[in-house]
Amino acid sequence: MIIRPERMGDHDVIRDVTAAAFAGHPHSDQTEPLIIERLRDAHALALSLVAEEEGVVIGHVAFSPVTITPVAAGWYGLGPVSVRPDRQGRGAGSALIREGLDRLREMGAAGCVVLGDPGFYRRFGFAGDPALVFPGCAPQYFMFLGLSETRVSGTVSYHPAFGPV
Repeated sequence: MIIRPERMGDHDVIRDVTAAAFAGHPHSDQTEPLIIERLRDAHALALSLVAEEEGVVIGHVAFSPVTITPVAAGWYGLGPVSVRPDRQGRGAGSALIREGLDRLREMGAAGCVVLGDPGFYRRFGFAGDPALVFPGCAPQYFMFLGLSETRVSGTVSYHPAFGPV
């Protein structure tokens, strides 16, 4: 498996992989492919990586800037992350996340937030912090990972691409 930045020809397969990965998922409203397209169209897809096996894209991860009020710069949101259903459970999603976090560190990012399953995301170092809030979300599902020594507190907002369709 190789992990590489998305290319122009990957857009349709990223949409298809993402749609398949979230199909029927109980915590999904099935808008994840649209979120990625809206981030891309708004030039807010700060980092978009694909996992490829034998020339076939099997997974994708997106990172986009988030706003923290009061102002904190250099923070990103992880997601959506998706792996083709027939390739799930084999490490592709974890590899995409690790590579993405490494690249954020190389970019000088201050940190990353994620909304998701604590049992999964804790393995990458994500943790909850009552000082960092995402309104409307149960706090145990909203986590952060500091990528610098800078501590942050405040209210997090994702890019409008995550909003209503």
